[in-house]
Amino acid sequence: MTQHPTAEERRPANDGPKAAARNRAALIAAAREVYAEHGLDAPLSGIARRAGVGQGVLYRHFPDRAALADAVLEENVREVEQAAAAAGATLAGVLGVLTWHLTESAAFIGLLHADRTGGRTEDRTDGVHAHASALSERVARSLRGHLTDGHRLGGADDLMLAVAMVSGAVTGPTRTERERRALAAWRLLGVEVGAVRPVAG
Repeated sequence: MTQHPTAEERRPANDGPKAAARNRAALIAAAREVYAEHGLDAPLSGIARRAGVGQGVLYRHFPDRAALADAVLEENVREVEQAAAAAGATLAGVLGVLTWHLTESAAFIGLLHADRTGGRTEDRTDGVHAHASALSERVARSLRGHLTDGHRLGGADDLMLAVAMVSGAVTGPTRTERERRALAAWRLLGVEVGAVRPVAG
């Protein structure tokens, strides 16, 4: 007589913290892909499906949309901050790292436009834009720290307005095309940009 495994035997071993860490990493990776395709307002159900987990698992790790967006975008911002803090860093070099992230992530572009239109709090989606605005301000601080006296972007809002203008030009079907358009936009603004690359190290 064939012995069929019980439900308990069919259930995969519970790795506890290891499984939780794997699920969290899978959710962040899936969210990065989905946000790159559809922006910050992409459905959470699609992110959970792409990660191969249920929505309950998603909500255990990220209680709301803002928490997930924050986790995904934190890495982009941290790399810009790391580039700005490196020994011998220059504005051109930091802008190169920033531009690399712009060409890689539609969500990062959305972050840099967050909450700059004076929209009412109730119009924001699940607090995402409030979180994104705080992250955007960290990017601004990283860049402002390397502005020299008399720089053409030294005005109160000029720096982030220029970043927003360049990010608006970052369109195209390939990363190469997006980078070409970003660099052309910086040239039109008369701003020097270093190598377009992820942060070194």
